[in-house]
Formats: sequence, C-alpha cells, structure tokens
Amino acid sequence: MEDVIRAFKCRDPEKRIPVLRMELDYELSLLYEAMLENSVHKIDQCKKRLQEIRREMLMLEAL
Repeated sequence: MEDVIRAFKCRDPEKRIPVLRMELDYELSLLYEAMLENSVHKIDQCKKRLQEIRREMLMLEAL
C-alpha cells in the first residue's frame, strides 16, 4: 500500500521510469555477477530487489 501512495505522490512518473530502468539494468548486472560467483545469498538479494523494481514500474505505468 505504501508503494501505491508513493507512486501517487510522485509528480512526474515519466522521470521516475527511466531511473527505474537504470536501476533494473544495474541490478541485473549484479545478479549476473552473483550467479558467476555462485553466491546464493547475493542472488536472493538481487531477486528481491528486482521484484521491488518490477512492482514499482507496474504501478507507475498504470498511472
């Protein structure tokens, strides 16, 4: 629910979406490195953050 409120308070979703895409790219690169290292903990952290980014992008695109 907090994410929805934050999305509505955001005055310019068009500015936030490109930032989220950059964060997405960065997180995917971290996930790739974690997979190369075979670090289960880092992989789980990246997946969690990717889910958060996905959720926020979906909310912003729905506005």
